Amino acid sequence: MFLYKIEIELKDQTAYLIILAPTDEKAFDHVDSHVARHFIKSPEIISAAIVEKKRTEAGSGYVIAL
Repeated sequence: MFLYKIEIELKDQTAYLIILAPTDEKAFDHVDSHVARHFIKSPEIISAAIVEKKRTEAGSGYVIAL
């Protein structure tokens, strides 16, 4: 399993999704559903790209500075 940091470019902003998945393809499969659950009205997704990928182990994580 891998921990992914995915950058999602929306029409008016950029969002990040941190997700645990076995493959890159499976990580991308979950982007739409997570975006839909997060926003009241689902925004238009312009693009999504893997920014970081780490093999999971105790202490794995990401810092997201805004």
